[in-house]
Amino acid sequence: MNENLFAELLESVREGGAILRGEKEPSRAIADSALPLPFILTLQFDATTFARLDALRQAHFPPERNFLPAHITLFHALPGDQEVAFRQTLQTISAATPIIPLAFPSVRSLGRGVAITVASPALLALRQQLATTWPEWLGAQDRQRFQPHVTVQNKVTTEAARQLYEQLAASWQPVAGRGEGLLLWRYRGGPWEQVMTFPFQS
Repeated sequence: MNENLFAELLESVREGGAILRGEKEPSRAIADSALPLPFILTLQFDATTFARLDALRQAHFPPERNFLPAHITLFHALPGDQEVAFRQTLQTISAATPIIPLAFPSVRSLGRGVAITVASPALLALRQQLATTWPEWLGAQDRQRFQPHVTVQNKVTTEAARQLYEQLAASWQPVAGRGEGLLLWRYRGGPWEQVMTFPFQS
């Protein structure tokens, strides 16, 4: 990738992050850009776990900002012009990966939001394996320490977030679930478009 193209892609990813955080409105420039739009990689939950977590998100996430179902983001911005290469990697690795045990031990404050923490050595190992495979494709956000969580509320007032945190923390019972595959999404300037599923070994 030449330097000018990389700089334009990086700026597009930064703008997309600001939109997802609610700091600016989507621009048609993203959707109309000739640059390939970035991809996002998340974990696929088992149906029961997804239903439980998505119900929390739909109940508490501001509806005007809620473009997405409940998810764990593994990578926030994979380059759109490398789709063929990372699809091949995901197919190979997911086919060799057993179902991943997940634990949801506690509630976490995000300051202006609330998340459910995720504990899973197997998930950490898988994410590290992928990060090691793609070092040249990772931006600053994806090079940070991975702390898996499911955001159920974000971009509210600190008081509203504190109230929900206290409410959930007071009654939260640790639960278990499973990661059953990987989900690849294309970023569309706000909403995400699901592109492909990579199931783990059954």
